[in-house]
Amino acid sequence: MASISEHDTQQDRQGFRPSMLINDTRYRGLTFQFIALMLIILAFAWLGANLMSNLAAAGLDISFGFLDEPAGYDIAFSMIDYTSQSSHLRAAIVGVLNTLLVAFMGCVTATIIGVTAGVLRLSKNWLIARLMSAYVEAFRNVPVLIWILIIGAVVTISGANPRAFLGEEAESNLFLGMFAFTNRGLYAPAVEIGPGALIVLIALIAGIAGAIAWRWYVKHTLFSSGKLLPGWPMWLILLAPPILAYFLFQGAIGLSMPDTMANRFNIQGGTLVGKPLIALWLALSVYTGAFIAENVRAGILSVSKGQTEAAAALGLRPRRVMNLVVLPQALRVIVPPLISQYLNLTKNSSLAIAVGYADITATLGGITLNQTGRAIECILMLMLFYLIISLAISGVMNVYNSTVALKER
Repeated sequence: MASISEHDTQQDRQGFRPSMLINDTRYRGLTFQFIALMLIILAFAWLGANLMSNLAAAGLDISFGFLDEPAGYDIAFSMIDYTSQSSHLRAAIVGVLNTLLVAFMGCVTATIIGVTAGVLRLSKNWLIARLMSAYVEAFRNVPVLIWILIIGAVVTISGANPRAFLGEEAESNLFLGMFAFTNRGLYAPAVEIGPGALIVLIALIAGIAGAIAWRWYVKHTLFSSGKLLPGWPMWLILLAPPILAYFLFQGAIGLSMPDTMANRFNIQGGTLVGKPLIALWLALSVYTGAFIAENVRAGILSVSKGQTEAAAALGLRPRRVMNLVVLPQALRVIVPPLISQYLNLTKNSSLAIAVGYADITATLGGITLNQTGRAIECILMLMLFYLIISLAISGVMNVYNSTVALKER
C-alpha cells in the first residue's frame, strides 16, 4: 500500500500527461465512458442524418406548420373553448387535457378500489374474501380493451330520459339533490370561478402544505421521543385557510347546480359529463384496481404477524396497529409496483377511441394525423407527451417512495 501511495505521489508531482488517460486507474474509467458517449452520439447522429436524407429523397420534410391550420372537426367533450374552426394545436391541447383528466380520475379511483379490495381479500369473512378474489382474477386475466368495450356498452344503454327528472317532483329524482344520470350522461354541479378564486386556491395549497408539515412533525416526534401528539390540528391547519379565504371573497368559487325546473324539455345548469368519459374512467379504474389490490395484499402480508401481535400486546387498538405498524412497513412493498400501475393506467387511456372519448391519441394521433398526413410529426409529439407525463408520474411517486423507504443506520 505504501508503494502505491508513493507512486501516486510521484505522478502528482510530475503533472498530468495524456498517457495517464489509459494507464492511470484514476482516469481510465472516465476515458472509456467518454469514448462510449461519443460513439452513442455519433450513432444517433448517423441515424438522424440517414432519416433526413431518406425523407428528402421521398419528397417529405418535417414541419409543424399544420398546427396553426383549422382542425375542421368537432370534439364532444372539451374542458376549454373549442370549435371546429380552432387550430390543430388547440385540438391537441383539448386531447391532452382530456387525457390528464381521465388519468387523474382513474388513478384516484383505482387506488381507492385497490386498497379496499386488497384489505377485504385478507378478511376472515369467507364470502367477502372469495368475492374479492373473484373480482381480482376476473379483471386481471381479461384484456383491458375487452373491459372497456363491455363497460362502455353497459353505460351506453343505461340511464333514463332527462324528462324523467323534470317536473315538480324532480328534486326527489336527483341523487343527493345534485346528480342525475340520464341517457345523455351525468348531470353534476359545475364549478363557477369568480374574482378572488386565485387567492382561495393559494390558501388551499397553503393549508395542504401546512397539514403535511404537521403530519411530518407528529411522526418525527413519535419516532424520536415516543410522544403521540393529537392529530386534529392537522385538519384545522388544512381547512382553516381556504374556509377563511372563501368567506372573505364571497362568490370567488361557487357551484352551478343542475336545475330541473327552469326548462320542461331538458335539465339546465350544472355540467354534463358524457358517457364516453364515464365508461373509460370506470373501466380503467376497476381494471387497474385489481392489480393494485394484489400489491396491497402482498404489502400487508410482507409484515410479520409477530409485529402485529406485539403491538396488540402493548395495548394498541387495531386502527393504531394498522396505521403505526402495518402500513408504514407495507408501503415499502406497495409503492414501487404502484408507480407502474399508475403509468399503465395513463398509457391504457390511449384506448379511449374504443368508446368515442377524444383523448390525445384520438385527436393528435388520429383525426389530425389522417387529415394532415403529418404522421411523423404527430407520432413524435404523441411520444413526447406520454414520455413527459410518465416521467412526471415516476418522479412524484419516487419522491414519495423515498419518504417511506427503509432508512438504514
